[in-house]
Amino acid sequence: MRKILLIYTGGTIGMVKDHRTGELRSFNFNHLYEQVPELERFPLEISSVSFDHPIDSSEMTLCHWTDLVEIIEKNYQHFDGFVILHGSDTMAFTASALSFMLSGLRKPVILTGSQLPIGTIRTDGKENLITAVEIAAATDELGEPIVQEVAVYFEYSLYRGNRCSKVSANQFEAFQSPNYPELAVAGVTIEYAFNKLFRTQENEVIFTKKMTASVGLIRLYPGIPVKSYANLFDASINKALVIETFGAGNAPSNPEFQAFITQYIESGGIVLNVTQCSSGSVKQGAYQTSSFFEKVGVISGKDMTTEAALAKLQYLLATEVNPDKIKRLLHTNLVGEISD
Repeated sequence: MRKILLIYTGGTIGMVKDHRTGELRSFNFNHLYEQVPELERFPLEISSVSFDHPIDSSEMTLCHWTDLVEIIEKNYQHFDGFVILHGSDTMAFTASALSFMLSGLRKPVILTGSQLPIGTIRTDGKENLITAVEIAAATDELGEPIVQEVAVYFEYSLYRGNRCSKVSANQFEAFQSPNYPELAVAGVTIEYAFNKLFRTQENEVIFTKKMTASVGLIRLYPGIPVKSYANLFDASINKALVIETFGAGNAPSNPEFQAFITQYIESGGIVLNVTQCSSGSVKQGAYQTSSFFEKVGVISGKDMTTEAALAKLQYLLATEVNPDKIKRLLHTNLVGEISD
């Protein structure tokens, strides 16, 4: 009998309504089968563990990611798969971070949540949870886990964790992965895209329990007052900076902006360029407005999501000390986060 561990961090999916007060509150996961009796029909051994103090996902921090890695490391040899119940707002950030922090993963780590509390009659939480558990337990003809990576399951679709983003606050189809196909689609049966699933080249899983917080993010917009963001370009505060640019990686030819970028890189800062478009890839130098980036050493993030770009820098800056190696690895597809 395969063993699955549910890890509850907080979020909408774990809420039930107090019929006396009408307030939403977290339910006791020791009584999970009372809320989702369908889980008892699986020929699985399902255990659960919760954060000591479940949080709204908007409160998620790098320390909470470390907590998740520690839970998975402690239980890795005892369980066949892991399902993390997580608020949807920052789920893509957590999934991206865990994909790097669990390098060498050979078991499924599936994040899921819901738009409506699990105690609500029309909740999407039950289906999301039930199918996430089924995916976490699924094996191929050799008995190996079908999914061996960090993934997000939401509303009938399984996405690579570092390739998806939340796109809707009010639709059940809350996530999309525009630059990478779905790993699986749940219909009458669960159809896996076997040729799209990630397989590690590492010999063992590496549990990384540190991430660097000193990474800045700036989203360009027409008429941006560059001086207002001067502190972001201070390499003593931010070791790296993600810039969300226009289209295929373009930025205004503003001398002040270019001076900030140049000085920052000369001071040892790393700049990673990602597009603010929901799909597509950065192609630095394709237009004159991005050729400056090529000249001064801005790194193309290709088709990485913003969430993956931030997580990759937070991970590399915490685990590598050689700036040239960090820059080289930013170009390298480590855990399926960019297209080769």
